[in-house]
Amino acid sequence: MKYVKLGRTDLMVSQITFGCWQLEGGKWWELTSDENNIKTIQTAFANGINTFDTAEFYGDGHSEAVLGAALEGVRKDCIIASKVWPTHLKPDDVRRATETSLNHLKTDYLDIHYIHWPSKEVPVKDTLAVFNRLKEEKIIRAIGVSNFSLDQLKEAMEYARIDVIQPEYNLLKRYIEDDLLPFCRANQIGVTSYSSVAKGVLTGAFHFEQAKLRTDDFREGRRLFKPEHIAIEAELIYLMKEIADAKGVKISQIALSWVLHQSGMTSAIVGTQNAEHLLENIKSADIELTAEELARLDQTSAKVIKALED
Repeated sequence: MKYVKLGRTDLMVSQITFGCWQLEGGKWWELTSDENNIKTIQTAFANGINTFDTAEFYGDGHSEAVLGAALEGVRKDCIIASKVWPTHLKPDDVRRATETSLNHLKTDYLDIHYIHWPSKEVPVKDTLAVFNRLKEEKIIRAIGVSNFSLDQLKEAMEYARIDVIQPEYNLLKRYIEDDLLPFCRANQIGVTSYSSVAKGVLTGAFHFEQAKLRTDDFREGRRLFKPEHIAIEAELIYLMKEIADAKGVKISQIALSWVLHQSGMTSAIVGTQNAEHLLENIKSADIELTAEELARLDQTSAKVIKALED
């Protein structure tokens, strides 16, 4: 595993971050078991992942509790990130939400604390005033924002040092390349991508394994999973498979490797409840893509994205 300095902090994060949304208890994702997920987290740590991303929203703290149980005893060797949900962004609520997250995680500090989504009701100035106090009290080590536009990020930077931003970013979602990613690169702000394999589309499961979503799966009916869009995405997936087969790796590993090859990216977040998939995710950080492969992926990705938008 490779490690990268997070923005202007002294935190060294693994290039693959273990995303903990899938550990939320079965409301959004089909659940294996908490025991399995604890073992999967521990396997991740044993194989070099030191960075774990969760949120109070994930199962109303269930994900945080699973993560806290899994990392008990090695917490000091880990980078733990959590997030405050928009309904808790009023100053008094921020502190209460943070304390609840700390209790779930069995820790007395968070390495990274994010605003999960910007609020239309609560001024970011008020929210970040509490974040700054929590940082002064050493309850949090770094401040992050998630799902912020460039203008929203710039406003937040007026009231706190923002060390990292977490946007959605993958071969089918590249809007941050227009302005957000270059700005973060120029201002030493870390960028950690979520939905790095597009919630499963970029694994090839829906093109080569004929995977079907349950009717109660939250992805059912979403844009990328519509049959007509699965068909449009095929050109990109087939190219990824060609590159993956030539290297003897999986399609999902090409998706993650591509993210990590983009200038300014710090870490790719990816979640799983499957130990085999976890080990594949970890190995993706070591995959080298040639300039020609990157160019082909870039061109085909751009073509497919345009077709999806038409």
